[in-house]
Amino acid sequence: MRNIRLMIKEQTPLYIFVAVLFLVGVIFGALIVSALTLDQQQDLGEYLGSFFVTVDQQVLPADTGSFWAIAALHLKWIGLIWILGLSVIGLPGILILDFLKGVLIGFTVGTLVAQYSWHGMLFALVSVAPHNLVLIPALLVCSAAAIAFSLLMIRSRVLGQRRPSVTRPFAMYTMLSLSMALLILGVSSFETWVTPAMMRWVTPYLIFKS
Repeated sequence: MRNIRLMIKEQTPLYIFVAVLFLVGVIFGALIVSALTLDQQQDLGEYLGSFFVTVDQQVLPADTGSFWAIAALHLKWIGLIWILGLSVIGLPGILILDFLKGVLIGFTVGTLVAQYSWHGMLFALVSVAPHNLVLIPALLVCSAAAIAFSLLMIRSRVLGQRRPSVTRPFAMYTMLSLSMALLILGVSSFETWVTPAMMRWVTPYLIFKS
């Protein structure tokens, strides 16, 4: 664990870089909302209205199947980032994933605010923000570690620089990714059983507004 903490400290510039990239994606995603045509905005409004009605009428509690579906979706991001970090050509893919994650969140929040004003912001705070406060840092930590390992591979394999064995960095990189994966399982349980209850608390205001 001490080695992992030291590795995280050494990769601080990479954390800043991927965080900025993610924020740029969030801004870009929010700007996409304003670029939608009136018909597209109306279609989104109708879809959201139906979604809120479904959430409000849902009375059955989430089951373990829902948990594993949500967990699998998040773990795929971690797994894909880990795989891309193992290859020399995977570096651009990691950056694209971080930017895309930001775009998705920015578009989601931007759409809710554009359609429902502060009610939409309230829904975003209970449905999007809670689990992402842990999920996004976990993804960014994995991304920074993947970029660092990919750069190590580039220096040793492509540039031909003499470097120590990659066995230890690989083990630390994998351990860090597994630690983030375990953390994401906890986040997925919150998203499965707690977030829906919070969403049902807010949806009546949105249904009334629509």
